[in-house]
Amino acid sequence: MCKKIYSLLSKYVDNVVCEYGAFFVFMYALGMVCTWCTVPNYYGAHPYVGAPLELVGDVGVICLLMALLPRRVGLWVKRLLYVVFYTLTIVDVFCFVRFEATINPTMLLLLGETNAQETAGFFETYLTPDILVSDFAWVLMVLAVHIFWAVGRRRLTFLRNVCSHDMAGKGKKYEVALFAVLIATMSWSFVDTWHNKVAMRRLLSYDKIGNVEHELTRKDRCETYLPLYRLVFSIYANRLTSQQLDILISGMRERNKKDDVMCIREKEDNPHIILIIGESYNKRHSQLYGYNRPTTPRQMERYRRGEIVPFEDAVAPWNLTSFVFKHLFSLYAVGDTGEWCDYPMFPEVFRRAGYHVSFLTNQFLPRAKEQVYDFSGGFFLNNPELSKAMFDSRNENLHIFDDGLLKDYDGLRDEEEGAKGKLTIFHLIGQHTDYRVRCPKSRMPFKKEEYKEERPDLYPRELQNLAYYDCGTWFNDSVVDQILRRVDDEDAVAIYLSDHGEEVYGSKGVHFVGRMHSTEITYRLAHEEFEIPMWVWTSKKFRQKHPEMQQQIRRAAKRRYMSDALAHTLLYLADIETP
Repeated sequence: MCKKIYSLLSKYVDNVVCEYGAFFVFMYALGMVCTWCTVPNYYGAHPYVGAPLELVGDVGVICLLMALLPRRVGLWVKRLLYVVFYTLTIVDVFCFVRFEATINPTMLLLLGETNAQETAGFFETYLTPDILVSDFAWVLMVLAVHIFWAVGRRRLTFLRNVCSHDMAGKGKKYEVALFAVLIATMSWSFVDTWHNKVAMRRLLSYDKIGNVEHELTRKDRCETYLPLYRLVFSIYANRLTSQQLDILISGMRERNKKDDVMCIREKEDNPHIILIIGESYNKRHSQLYGYNRPTTPRQMERYRRGEIVPFEDAVAPWNLTSFVFKHLFSLYAVGDTGEWCDYPMFPEVFRRAGYHVSFLTNQFLPRAKEQVYDFSGGFFLNNPELSKAMFDSRNENLHIFDDGLLKDYDGLRDEEEGAKGKLTIFHLIGQHTDYRVRCPKSRMPFKKEEYKEERPDLYPRELQNLAYYDCGTWFNDSVVDQILRRVDDEDAVAIYLSDHGEEVYGSKGVHFVGRMHSTEITYRLAHEEFEIPMWVWTSKKFRQKHPEMQQQIRRAAKRRYMSDALAHTLLYLADIETP
């Protein structure tokens, strides 16, 4: 019995080392090359530190499982895995080299919408000789060495002697030693990196895309460091969004069949409504809310003229853009039955009431480099059928700075002429990280040296970051002012609010910037990340034609407000009624 067990084990060790040893070596090399070649090109970026060890466990498990299969079956499985792994790595690294983005959910969406002509154009544009002198060449090098080894291995006497099933003596000892090293390293790998597998399982266990986004903000989030993992996550994320899209689309189609959900407008001379959505705006860095630096001089001037009414106590329902956007656009409010996707989007309601709706975004356009946060926040805005139901006009390009949207709007204004009502939505990138690129360098009004006296607790790098943030706030003020200048002479009302707040070294001793994404809402979290700037601007014509509404706005500004009610506020301004 012992001899039989020993014989089986010996045969199994032979199989692992001889049949799948090369698979382990080349797939490990391929995985490490991919990990190193997809490191983002910014200061402080580095490859996943656990990759060298975790990859041993990942590839080793595959080898051990394949060795259990009959030899012919294992051979075909191995060939199939070669094709899959090389293909995914080539695609992943190629996309990173060309677009600075690895496989992600948006790429899968874009791929699904691409026809044969666009595919040919893609290869013609991006598959150029210079790719051979980029990091992509490392992947091709691994493939070339693998092909050379596969073709020439039978002529390599040493390998034939070592890997022969009939070998004895030293060859057998080498096999056992290699197998023992593999098992020991795999054991170390599982112990040291098991937390990443637990986090990956947690990531793929949610039933809502918003929860997935929140998971990716955790400090103990998983690292999808291989193309296969990124592909699995992308398919999973698209499946979650498709479920909510199905609900939204089916609801829209049902409304199209019924007359009792048509909207009623009592007036024919409703004002032009402008909604401006900012990004990552800490209200205490605005002069309107008492900041001691001239970050919003143009808003202050309009405030002094009585055009702007700041809301004193406005908050966001979440401190995540995607969560907020779903609540901003849906008629759902926190506490209502069902989910946000069970309700209509307010732009659809406006269009049903005869409004011309324009949407200009500098963040939510599908692109290869799109982060999962933008994907989660904008997927319902970019679905072709829903977009057609919600918007008459949209911009087609993103811009480095928000002032690029002004030219986009100028090009769309002719389309608004003749409409019975106009709703224009601007979605700015505002003060979204990183702050140093939120204002043109030539126009930055603040320097880090100005902050040393009042914030001696901050390091030089933090002082610079603080200056960048205020520069971004100042530039945001200039863009918003240019939007208002374009409708100054109209009967118009504009609402400005940010999606959420932002921590920017809020008090002495705090060295944190960004958002905590904690599920426990402390005073500091609520104060910095949930409180938002919000104000209403009205033109001279609006104040003359709608004096009662102007008084209502001033009274409302003193009340508590949460932005999940924004859709209903807009319907009230437009005098639209709907079930």
